[in-house]
Amino acid sequence: MSWPAGYGRRVLAEVDSTNAEAARLAGSLAGPEWILALRQNAARGRRGRPWANPAGNFSGTLVLMPTESPAVVALRSFVASLALFDAFVAVTGRAAGLSLKWPNDVLLNGGKVAGILLESLGQRAGVAHLAIGIGINLAEAPGAGEVEPGALRPVSLLSEVGVRVTPEEMLDALATAYAAHEARFVTYGFAPIREAWLARAARLGEVITARTGTAETTGTFETVDAAGNLVLKTPGGRQAIAAADVFF
Repeated sequence: MSWPAGYGRRVLAEVDSTNAEAARLAGSLAGPEWILALRQNAARGRRGRPWANPAGNFSGTLVLMPTESPAVVALRSFVASLALFDAFVAVTGRAAGLSLKWPNDVLLNGGKVAGILLESLGQRAGVAHLAIGIGINLAEAPGAGEVEPGALRPVSLLSEVGVRVTPEEMLDALATAYAAHEARFVTYGFAPIREAWLARAARLGEVITARTGTAETTGTFETVDAAGNLVLKTPGGRQAIAAADVFF
């Protein structure tokens, strides 16, 4: 598997978090760069939550220099999700059991195997740099006590499929897949990315619950709209939700 042209590759033995390292390095980078840490000692997930990072798992960040508006830049969570899906297929030879959970998780046999965290870097108007942080349970899944109540059970690629993949092998597959989807996104916009994502969506057409810090909405998962919002059909009508945690 050849490394995609134009993307840097940096592998670190240990770091606090790859997104933090991305923030430190962003201003000195000449182009997009992948940062992989074989160990993180201060990993974090969405909303500042701790991210359990057992040995042998994948902890990486892609740093980009986007030129679009912040709203369009944020759609790269879908690009990254599709890249993860394809990378899993590449390293295992199978797509069975894989699905994508809005807004940024990958499921395997119904459990969470990977998550994505997008952070904007820099102080100028717009987004100077984008950090796409990715954590993958390759060898080991966190225990049930290490995730928030009601969250999906964590699973690992090894436990669910029986395939052992090193972080470096996963990085090569992921970088190749991401480059292909990024080129499609830049050339054709969100429409083909959205269509491909929906074809792999978990619980599409089923009743789910979206929770924010102040509200909870339950309804049928109808679609993801052109802005990346989750659209639920509820007794009160269709509701588009820009950001939430999804439970089912």
